[in-house]
Amino acid sequence: MKNEQEQEPELEAPLLPGDGDARKAAAAAGSAYALVCSLVASAISIIYGYNRGVMSGAQKFVQDDLGISDAQIEVLIGATSIYSLVGSLAAGWACDRAGRRRTMALSAAMFFAGSAITGAASGYAALMAGQLVAGVACGFGLVVAPVYIAEMAPAASRGFLSSIPEIAGNSGILLSYIADFALAGLPESLNWRLMIGVGAVPPLFLAAATLLAMPETPRWLVLNGHHDEARRVLTRTTGDAALADRRLQDIVSSARESPKQAVSGDGKKEARPSTSVWRDLLVRPTPSIRRVLLAVLGLQFFQQASGVAALVLYAPRVFNRAGITSQHAVLGATILLGVVKTVSIVIPLFLTDRLGRRPMLLTSAGGMAASLLVLGFSLRAAPAADAGAAWWAAATSVAAAAAFMATFSLGFGPVIWMYGSEILPLRLRAQGTGIGTAVNRVMSAVVGMTFISMYEAVGMAGSFYIFAGFAAAAWVFVYACLPETKGRSLEEMEALFDGSAESPSLMTQ
Repeated sequence: MKNEQEQEPELEAPLLPGDGDARKAAAAAGSAYALVCSLVASAISIIYGYNRGVMSGAQKFVQDDLGISDAQIEVLIGATSIYSLVGSLAAGWACDRAGRRRTMALSAAMFFAGSAITGAASGYAALMAGQLVAGVACGFGLVVAPVYIAEMAPAASRGFLSSIPEIAGNSGILLSYIADFALAGLPESLNWRLMIGVGAVPPLFLAAATLLAMPETPRWLVLNGHHDEARRVLTRTTGDAALADRRLQDIVSSARESPKQAVSGDGKKEARPSTSVWRDLLVRPTPSIRRVLLAVLGLQFFQQASGVAALVLYAPRVFNRAGITSQHAVLGATILLGVVKTVSIVIPLFLTDRLGRRPMLLTSAGGMAASLLVLGFSLRAAPAADAGAAWWAAATSVAAAAAFMATFSLGFGPVIWMYGSEILPLRLRAQGTGIGTAVNRVMSAVVGMTFISMYEAVGMAGSFYIFAGFAAAAWVFVYACLPETKGRSLEEMEALFDGSAESPSLMTQ
């Protein structure tokens, strides 16, 4: 089989300036088709973001209407991350067995059911049941959209298309904040139900689109013996029948050399011995793999330990403590956070390859620590401020929270996912990414399920001082442990984490 460096010119040839107008037009049409498929697949990330953020504004009305305590709402919101962990572990199996397209439809169906059950709930048990279903759907959404897009995208546009789900997820959070703001004025027994129930509508359209219009990915089709259908999809995404045939042969060769199974020329699966991937990752890793895994897990840990979930899920409570008493003003400030987070996350797409991963992560961690400290100081000053100065403390709190969201989105939001996928060796990439995602979900659950108890114990300002400490530790971790990967091939990554990775030139290049 050709190696990666040999394949790349073939895969990107139709996009090169020297080709004829007809080939360039066909390649452009193929890229447009892949873009449309990616946009439709990213709708699952928008739905995920909406479900993740809607409880931020709805929780107060849920509590007042159903008589739920702070402890119960804390468990309700935080448990969603645990449920999504279960969903993410099950999604990989479902993607392989049922296909990427059907798994996406299944996720949409669960989102519909979860939103409908939660919106119609008459008590705490029903709320938990609805959030269980929605949480599992969130886990499916975190896995299936990136997998689908990566396998559908042409090599020349894979990086750009693979970034769409991250933007879509943040757009969903912003939409949930807008819905909370728009519906807050309705009667208390109705507004929160509509806030949550609106999330049941898009999954219906997504399920129909995935089953009726979206193609299955070529790799899954090859693994299951549907070579002719895989060729048709590849022809659509490459715009060139000859190139599609070459790409099909590459996929067939890759599948045949898979450590778990092979695909024969007629599409039948052949058993092959399985390698001990988990042993190589966790039991007997080499020094370089140990450093790679430390980098992946450390980034995922610090992303959530810095407290982003606290602001995404509990921003209205934070702004209430800052002295903002109007419910519309609180929800408006929450919308501002969503806008800043969504806009800022676009910036790394254009700067990461130019400036490098380390500068983006170091700038992000430093900005997060500084903004969290300012937020803590303003929250401490707000209760003691007189009437004339109280608005300064409130405005500073909102500005600091927005600055945190902006600096988070510069690096620790999107770049850690990119960095982790780059440095893991191909053979360990799927399982290593799964372990990292599990750490991320567990930490998100810990923050979501303890934030109310934490600020009641140490104060709202004290909670953000703790988060600032973790952000500062994240800066030290990036500086001391993470080499620069900009401009290096995937084959060079493992060498960055062996003994030579300690060279300053490797760390900063």
